Amino acid sequence: MNAHEIDYQIVGSEMQYVEIELDPGESVIAEAGSLMMMDQSIHMETIFGDGSDQGKGLMGKLFGAGKRLLTGESLFMTLFTNRGSGKERVSFASPYPGRIMPMDLSELSNKIICQKDAFLCAAKGVSVGIDFQRKLGTGFFGGEGFIMQKIEGDGLAFVHAGGAICERVLRPGELIRVDTGCLVAMTQEVDYDIEFVKGVKTALFGGEGLFFATLRGPGRVWIQSLPFSRLADRVMSAAGPGGRKEEGSILGGLGNLLDGDR
Repeated sequence: MNAHEIDYQIVGSEMQYVEIELDPGESVIAEAGSLMMMDQSIHMETIFGDGSDQGKGLMGKLFGAGKRLLTGESLFMTLFTNRGSGKERVSFASPYPGRIMPMDLSELSNKIICQKDAFLCAAKGVSVGIDFQRKLGTGFFGGEGFIMQKIEGDGLAFVHAGGAICERVLRPGELIRVDTGCLVAMTQEVDYDIEFVKGVKTALFGGEGLFFATLRGPGRVWIQSLPFSRLADRVMSAAGPGGRKEEGSILGGLGNLLDGDR
């Protein structure tokens, strides 16, 4: 294996964290801000990119790190290494309610494609880059779904998704349509595109956006029930100017009177 072979345990149900056990000299990479806790002998350092491009020289490292800017991510990642003489642990927490999914890349043709904010952490040696879709229209209208991350290697990677997770195994030629924000990850064999919602009334008044993702098998797809963008929209809408989302001009006002808001 090129990637470090790590052990792990996922703890919790709704707000999960993953505890990774490192042997002496083993390392794990993670997005900045995902650390929860670490043992005394764990050494933390900031690196360009994902650390999988060592030996490529300065320009190679800069190019690999620079690609992350296109996904809206930082140039830097954090590397955690066990510099002690025994096993040590480091834990990473999910950013919002949902599930942490372990992905053994050696069992997934050494590559998965995921949403840009889904990656949480991975064994050192796993490469985190960008995946360009073939059709230009997908790039202009894909929203959350076009410039996606590709996670490559032969080690373990951990992906986070919001709410409940649905895993679909698509048969050859089988097609499903998914809200672009609900798509979490897929294997590289899946044919992915963006499709316009047909019908003017549906597009304008349906409330589901103008575009959705079409996924055609064969391959495996992971779908989340609560993308963070949807959660954030509902929170902002509920807050509103008056601090709560009204249920109607009359009933909403009556509710405020009854609970003492006015």
